[in-house]
Amino acid sequence: MRTKVLPSLFCAGLIAATSVLTGTAAVAAPVNESAGTPVTQAGAAGIREKLERIDGLTIVSETLKEGRPYFTLTIRQPIDHNNPWRGTFPQQFTLWHKAETAPMVHYTGGYTLSSSTRELSTLLGANQVSVEHRFFGKSVPAGKTDWSKLTIQQQAADEHRIVRSLKKIYTAKWLGTGASKGGMTQVYHERFYPDDLDAVVAYVAPNDADNRDDRVYDNFFAGVGTPECRTALDAVQREMLVRRKAILPLFEATSKEQGLTFKQLGSADRAYEFSVLDQVWNFWQSGSYTNCPTVPDARKATDKELYDWSLGHGLSVYSDSDAGPAGTGPYYRQAAAQLGWADLTFKHLRDVRNHPDIYQPNSLLPADMRTRYSGWDAKDVDRWVNKHGQRMMFVYGQNDPWSAEKYRPSRKDSHLYVAPDSNHGALISKLVPEQRAEAEATVKRWAGVQ
Repeated sequence: MRTKVLPSLFCAGLIAATSVLTGTAAVAAPVNESAGTPVTQAGAAGIREKLERIDGLTIVSETLKEGRPYFTLTIRQPIDHNNPWRGTFPQQFTLWHKAETAPMVHYTGGYTLSSSTRELSTLLGANQVSVEHRFFGKSVPAGKTDWSKLTIQQQAADEHRIVRSLKKIYTAKWLGTGASKGGMTQVYHERFYPDDLDAVVAYVAPNDADNRDDRVYDNFFAGVGTPECRTALDAVQREMLVRRKAILPLFEATSKEQGLTFKQLGSADRAYEFSVLDQVWNFWQSGSYTNCPTVPDARKATDKELYDWSLGHGLSVYSDSDAGPAGTGPYYRQAAAQLGWADLTFKHLRDVRNHPDIYQPNSLLPADMRTRYSGWDAKDVDRWVNKHGQRMMFVYGQNDPWSAEKYRPSRKDSHLYVAPDSNHGALISKLVPEQRAEAEATVKRWAGVQ
């Protein structure tokens, strides 16, 4: 799932910039860890000269990060790789340079640019490339966007071009990594260009291979945590809808303070119900069973007590500013078209819902971004990973709803791990000691690091 609550309905990650009523900062905001620092590192000039020779690449800025050259770059990408003559757009990415002979970690966040240091980069002492997803952030075409070109195939082709260009400089092993939607993005890259990377480590990557059958998520919520905690969370969620008339004004007041509107969703009432539906998911996605004692008694809590607790434990709001092209709208478009979403039954809420049609991604999109879902791509990638994927590692969190529907890797030097008592922030470092040692040894072997 945390600083910003992600739309759990279809989202996948810690990295989407979605407004929450608590008003905390987005994890996915572009990072410049050492802005304004002059580059004096020996060798920086040499790597700059080599970058400048890459066709279509522009050096936007260069700084130092931990004493090493750190470049912000763009590369001209075709809007449509199948028809390059239809125009280009500048795709933004960063490069943290250690040494040309060191391994390269190729990171995708799946959303806007996020260049924080990745677990593999630290483990391997590796160079790191971080790529902004097409049609997010600054990586957008000029003028009106053709959303039909926001596909997993087109993004994989973007990454293929970046990898192919940089391999002229960095000739050691390349490992792909990403978390949540970024992990999915790496899997798609590996599916369509299996010769680009030497291995892939995907963290908490959802795999909605059959969007019509999401019983796995309902089964997850029937078993996560303790029975007492599940009952208490369900009771709070239900009471938030039972007391809708009393609590909705509090929701509207907070939304007004933050300047949030709900044109896409249609009304504050619809936005409120959508937010309540996501609450339990967000609790587990970003929280822990250790938060269970804080759940209030739904029968005894006042309206304000229920509302205030919910603000800090999963209640989020998806406003027009988030749902449009400048926010997480591109994600919702992908979910509606190819990625799928978690279609929960909410049996305990059926008689207190006013808008049974709302819990799907098109609800959050402007009319010109809405589309129809095709499940062919998700099924194809799922089958390929299971039968043909090589040197792929998947790390999931035991208490993470998105980890309920996992990729199942092949037996071709591939692995699956589950971090106990972990959520959507699962890491190799959170595995039990024996599995952590095994996973780290595998990653080092793949990277050619002793």
